[in-house]
Amino acid sequence: MSERDSGTDPNAGTEFDPEQFEEKYVYYFEELEAAYSNAYQQLHGRVDSEVLRAIDRQVLSESEPIYHGDGEFSVELPDDPKDRVGAVDDEQFEAVLDEFTERIESELRRRFGFEHEVGK
Repeated sequence: MSERDSGTDPNAGTEFDPEQFEEKYVYYFEELEAAYSNAYQQLHGRVDSEVLRAIDRQVLSESEPIYHGDGEFSVELPDDPKDRVGAVDDEQFEAVLDEFTERIESELRRRFGFEHEVGK
């Protein structure tokens, strides 16, 4: 497939090119999928599964990972994320969404070799 498929540890940082991230779904689709999936798995069983599933399917499926430089990523959410999930507790929704996006950002840093040791 590409040079980065070298048979090394799949959890190790992937060689990252900021210019290629402009076309992230071409160059880094697998890494993005893994980051979102790992973040989901970290929360599964710890938070309300209905809220987690709703956020994953209705909000984060329409989100956009953004690279800001210096190893920093963010997750741009679609407009009106709360309106997309229907009837769930507002406070619980905000807490799960915040933690989910933080974990995605952390997974992106890890996957692309920008391991920032920020207190968990």
